[in-house]
Amino acid sequence: MAAKAKHVTKSTGEPKMPRTSVSFPPELYATLERIAKEKKVSVAWVVREAAEKYVGDQWPLFVGKGQGG
Repeated sequence: MAAKAKHVTKSTGEPKMPRTSVSFPPELYATLERIAKEKKVSVAWVVREAAEKYVGDQWPLFVGKGQGG
């Protein structure tokens, strides 16, 4: 499998963050919204944090990849 080329934003020169769409059961989404409100962040931030923790638990050597770590 070939690696995809990194796309860079014109304004910052930083790599673009890939986007995706995810559907959640209503109860789970309500919980994510509640967590986001308590932390004063977006639901997207909560989901990214959860995904990073999940990947770190599954593949410990992957922790910090792509985030300057």
